[in-house]
Amino acid sequence: MAPIDSDDNTTAGAGEEPGGGRSRAARYVVPVAVMGLAAATIGLVPALADSGDPDLPKVTAEELVQKIAESDVQQLSGTVRISTDLGLPDLGGLESGMMSGMAGGPGGGGKDGGSSADPSAKLTELASGSHTLRVAADGPDRQKVSLLEDAAEYSLIHDGKDVWGYDSKSNEVYHSTQEGEERPEKDVPATPKDSADQALKAIDDTTSVKVAGTAQVAGRDAYRLVVEPRQKGSTVGAVTVAVDAETGTPLKFTLTPASGGAAVVDAGFTKVSFAKPDASTFDFAPPKGAKVTEADEKAAKAPEHGRKAEGDLAKELDGLKVIGEGWNSIAAFDTGGQGLPTGAEAGGDLGGFLGSLGDQVKGDFGSGTVFKTRLVNALITEDGKVYAGAVTKDALVKAADAAK
Repeated sequence: MAPIDSDDNTTAGAGEEPGGGRSRAARYVVPVAVMGLAAATIGLVPALADSGDPDLPKVTAEELVQKIAESDVQQLSGTVRISTDLGLPDLGGLESGMMSGMAGGPGGGGKDGGSSADPSAKLTELASGSHTLRVAADGPDRQKVSLLEDAAEYSLIHDGKDVWGYDSKSNEVYHSTQEGEERPEKDVPATPKDSADQALKAIDDTTSVKVAGTAQVAGRDAYRLVVEPRQKGSTVGAVTVAVDAETGTPLKFTLTPASGGAAVVDAGFTKVSFAKPDASTFDFAPPKGAKVTEADEKAAKAPEHGRKAEGDLAKELDGLKVIGEGWNSIAAFDTGGQGLPTGAEAGGDLGGFLGSLGDQVKGDFGSGTVFKTRLVNALITEDGKVYAGAVTKDALVKAADAAK
């Protein structure tokens, strides 16, 4: 981690952050990963309100960041409330259909071997709205996250080499066996710590870090750590992390936009215990009559053109460039094709619909469309180039002009 540029005059480093393109990309990915992308972006809700103002020993920003870094909590259980408010238009369920289709068909199921229990699609629900999760962990090899829904529950269980997803509504099970591999489902921020870890990677000389008082979260005394961009042009206003005074565990994470208003991301424990969860918490066996989809079988059934498309996308992302630094970093890549049809003449009804969701812009680069949320914006040019980041529309146009 780079030296902390703190508002309470703390300048000593808390560690080293890997250099090069990877670290710059991490700074760009911060708000995206935080969405629960993600992940997990939230409007403030009464259930998450802090209470009390405990009298705790004074700490500097550097000491508090170090306390988070050194926290070694291996066992916990509790309830987390997550809400997301990106300011996206209501597409009447279209976005949910697109996400479930990515998992293999309508509702995630279908003849092509998809499953509604596939975590790669199911947990994308955390990217919008408000949700309640039950979480439990017992070391690096045993975790469980349950998404509570109306009269239903979705659970993702990691027990050793086995990863199980179970959707009680459809009575479907998804199973994968992975040894020594990184599991994509772990990238989904399910607790405040997941999101805080991503945000702390962004600390460098473009960032202000300070301790802003104390609070009580889920009945525990905590410090408030506030991380703010020093640069102009970022859509991020501030990141606030409530840090457990005893264990150094983040108990609540809030990301507010520079434009003001409700938080974009707000995730916090409403109940938490650091006792060892009961071993039976992580036990799972497919219920009688459940449809079980094996990850290997699903990959084998995937259409050939789908596998080629994924390969093509991977090649494109290999050419990802990061423009700028710190919170103003912009990811840029060339799709190698045409831009989206965003005009009625170019794309008919579809073009008109897409165009209505974005702002038409022009510059030295040509013309394109900027699609906006309250946090991440993206410019897609008419020749298929993409510029995206937690930056303003003007910053995207400027980056596209400079890259011409």
